[in-house]
Order: sequence, then structure tokens, then C-alpha cells
Amino acid sequence: MARIPTLSAVRGRLKTAGVLASALVLAASLTACGGGGESATPAAQNSAGSAVDANAFPTTIEHKYGSTTITQEPKRVVTVGLTEQDALLALGVVPVGVTEWLGKYPGTIGPWATDKLGGAALPEVLKDVDGPQYEKIAALKPDLIIALYSGLTKEQYDKLSQIGVPVVAQPKEYNDYGIPWNEATKKVGQAVGRATKANELVKAVEDKFAQARKEHPEFAGKSALMASTYEGYFVYGSQDGRSHILESLGFKLPADLDAVIGDKFGKSLSAERTDLLDRDALVWLIDTPAKAQEILGKDALYTGLKVAKEKREVFIENEGNYGSAVSFVTVLSLPYVIDRIVPQLSAAVDGDPKTEVKPAS
Repeated sequence: MARIPTLSAVRGRLKTAGVLASALVLAASLTACGGGGESATPAAQNSAGSAVDANAFPTTIEHKYGSTTITQEPKRVVTVGLTEQDALLALGVVPVGVTEWLGKYPGTIGPWATDKLGGAALPEVLKDVDGPQYEKIAALKPDLIIALYSGLTKEQYDKLSQIGVPVVAQPKEYNDYGIPWNEATKKVGQAVGRATKANELVKAVEDKFAQARKEHPEFAGKSALMASTYEGYFVYGSQDGRSHILESLGFKLPADLDAVIGDKFGKSLSAERTDLLDRDALVWLIDTPAKAQEILGKDALYTGLKVAKEKREVFIENEGNYGSAVSFVTVLSLPYVIDRIVPQLSAAVDGDPKTEVKPAS
């Protein structure tokens, strides 16, 4: 199945509000008594931790539900968003709690990021079933909660704020789960006082994209799309990180893509809009090649498209590390993805149907 934020993650609702409010008040008081101090430091910074910028605090971050001011360097960070741990790790900050999405890596740290732990303990993994696990988050005694790549509701934001620490929600200028990786990295950098390092990290990845565009001018202006066989044919919109990968390599998304999808990160196509898949390059996120062939090979509408006839498809298996990295889209996963997807896209758009688009490890 495609790596898509779950419905519960997008539309989580609170339960047992009375009991929960009491638990949060108690946990918040524990946080006030026990947060910060020397005991928090080992879990907060790895051996490659970058220095805090001069005059980094106080800092104020605007978001969907207002603004949040952080007055001092956070020592115990919890991520409610699904991917922010990578930006933290790249900055030398190891979160004490992270929210599970892919559900396959210890501490929900992907293989592209594990070397950034620097010997620090893995963060505690939190679940998002009907919203954040408020009591568990509070028990971790955080001094900052980050929810940038999220679909946090106002009600959930207010409940998290009852813990009594700064909460940074998703930005209002993007759809839920729509913040680009570079903006997320910069906002995380600002929140932990390492904006200078965050900018350097972003530039390094952007330079890698620029180098790929220079080496592959054939990408410029070609149309491309990311899709999956989840619930029919699910396509990712212009604000989804997977689409950002293609655009950053020089490809164009379909002009009417967002008109079809609306204000969501993606949507399943109706049979009448299968034509949207007919691109110069089409990247499929699949369960297995056999499963993809079973679905796509039997669909006359799809097999009749030029993209299928001319074999301009790239197939990436979800369950592999590569597929996970494609969906994660962070400052740490992107270099891993670029090295693998660029040769595949080059083979897909070379104009020769006989060119094999080889699987990447």
C-alpha cells in the first residue's frame, strides 16, 4: 500500500475528554518540575550536534492556529508530525519521542538517518490512532512539541498546549501534510536555535538536485507524476513531497492536477480521469511488481495509454528502504532517493521503449 498518512492521522478526534484533561494537568505539572536540567541533555544532542545560533531565542513561529514563541533552547523535543525527526537528527538533536508512520524501523528512524543518532538512545515511538497520545507525550516531559508535517486539528492543538510547553503546528499556507521538506527543515532549525545549520543542510540538498538537473537536461519541461495503486489509482498533488521530488529534478506536473485533487495531498482518480496518468514519466509506488502487473496489466484504459505502451514507468516497491525514503521526503532521505531515482527517470524518458528501467536497491 502507498505510504499515505492514515485517515486517523488526518482526522483524529479526541475521546474521553474529561479524564484526559485531568491527566494532562497532572503530567504538565510533572513536566514543570522535571523538564530541562542535565538529565535531559544526553537524549537531546548527538555527538555531531551543531551549536545554537547567537541570539536564537526568543523566537516566534507562525502556524495554522496562531503563533508559538520559544524562549530558550529546547532539550526534550517530541514530534507529532510524521517526518520531523530527520531534520532534528540532521541538526544534531535527537528527539525523545516520535510519531510512527512507516512502522518498520526501530525508533522510527530510517536507515538514511541512523548514523545521525551518534550513539544516543532511540526515541520513544508514539502512535496516532485517534489523535496524539497526550498522556504519553506529557510523560516524556517535553519542552517543545513539533507538528509541522501533520494534520493536527485545532482541538488537538489546544489539548497539546495544555501540557504547558510550546507547540508548533503545521503552517497555514500549505495543505495538511503539505509543508515542503526545505521549509520543514528551516522551521525545525528555527525552533531549536540552529537556523544557520538548517540553511546549510537545505542548500546541500538543493545543490544535489541542481547537479542532477545539469547532468540530465532531458528532464527539463517533461511531464511527470507520482501515483500508487492504493484504492485504485491514487495520485499525489503539487503540495505533496513526492511531487516536489519530480519538480526539483526539472519535471512539470500535469497542469490540471490540483483541479482534480482539490486541497488534499492526493486523491484516487475516477476511471474518467485515467488520462492524467499519461505522462512522459510515471512513477508508481507499488506493493510488488507482480501485484502491480495484476492491477495495471488487466486495465485496458491504462494499458492503452502511451506511458504504458512506451514503458515510461518507474516502479518502486513500498516495503523497501528506497520506497520508504521516497515517501518520507526529508533533508536526510532525499540524497538517498536522488541517487536511485535519477537513473530510472533517465531511462524512462529516453524515447526508446526497449530501454529497461532497472529496479534500484
